[in-house]
Amino acid sequence: MSHPPTVEQVTEALATVQDPEIHKPITELDMVDAVDVAPDGAVRVSVLLTIQGCPLHDTIKRDVTGAVARLSGVSGVEVVFGVMSDEQRQTLQRRLMGDQGAREIPFAASDSLTKIYAVASGKGGVGKSSVTVNLAAATADRGLKVGILDADIYGHSVPRMLGVTGKPTQVEQMIMPPESLGMKVISIGMFTAGNTPVVWRGPMLHRALQQFLADVYWGDLDVLFMDLPPGTGDIALSVAQLLPNAEILVVTTPQQASAEVAERAGAIALQTHQRIAGVIENMVWLPCPHCGQKVDVFGSGGGQMVAEALTRALGAHVPVLGQVPLDIRLREQSDLGDPLVLAEPDTPAAKELLAIADKLSARGRGLAGRRLGLSPIST
Repeated sequence: MSHPPTVEQVTEALATVQDPEIHKPITELDMVDAVDVAPDGAVRVSVLLTIQGCPLHDTIKRDVTGAVARLSGVSGVEVVFGVMSDEQRQTLQRRLMGDQGAREIPFAASDSLTKIYAVASGKGGVGKSSVTVNLAAATADRGLKVGILDADIYGHSVPRMLGVTGKPTQVEQMIMPPESLGMKVISIGMFTAGNTPVVWRGPMLHRALQQFLADVYWGDLDVLFMDLPPGTGDIALSVAQLLPNAEILVVTTPQQASAEVAERAGAIALQTHQRIAGVIENMVWLPCPHCGQKVDVFGSGGGQMVAEALTRALGAHVPVLGQVPLDIRLREQSDLGDPLVLAEPDTPAAKELLAIADKLSARGRGLAGRRLGLSPIST
């Protein structure tokens, strides 16, 4: 007959269980309040939830039970839940995010290694949000840690395109974002009832963006994608102020009218001193259902025109990163909350989006917006 495990062995097993929102071991987060092992091998684990009614307590219970049950000599596992005190939650917040008195944005720190792509367009209807979501999903599928910030406050659509129905969890001043397809996602649509419109002026938009950046617990991201509203309004200026190291991805369609407006959206980088990562031309052609020939529904050449104009204006090469064909399946999968790059990766549109994601993943961080720590040498 095997002997029951020791408390130390159970604790070691619990160290393999991660909080599903914070993604750190529950032992490291001081969520394990007590471990009791009976002579007959029955183990009782008391776990402190971060908030009352934590929506993921069933996941924690399953993972704790599974980890402990695998130990030799365990005859049964009982998981009981308590709730952290205010003091314990404050300690957890300080451990994860530091001193919140300064309301620091981690991505703006000089030592941040997170690449930030602000996806912009001159006008609506060019597929900016669907491009953002598919690039993010493709990047996450490559094994990188990805976050998506839906900065289009008035026209938020990212939750729908990713099938996110969960709500953020608030722990003290921290906001735990929902996850979808391995990505952390935040949107103002998660805080409004139904399809209620957001009617805010500029200062409130800035405040919301700042809160999403500073108060959301993003963890250690490799890449953050931001879906900006169309045009060069308040949010674009706030992004430049709060995240000077963010790089701009300009999305346009081939038609000249769209390209001219997209050029203005990209040219904001001349005033904000941001870097433009490149231009993405969306809806470039549609296969004819009868003969299979490519039909230029919206004309051609818009992406190249924008890239050349921005290259001249900025004095630095701005590439066309890709040309995404018009595909009804891209729209259909977005409505279903299942990105095309994952659902049907062999379609022409998905292949082009995957190729663009690979180009972005291979790029290194630039020096724009970063403190170099240099000082002049006196002679």
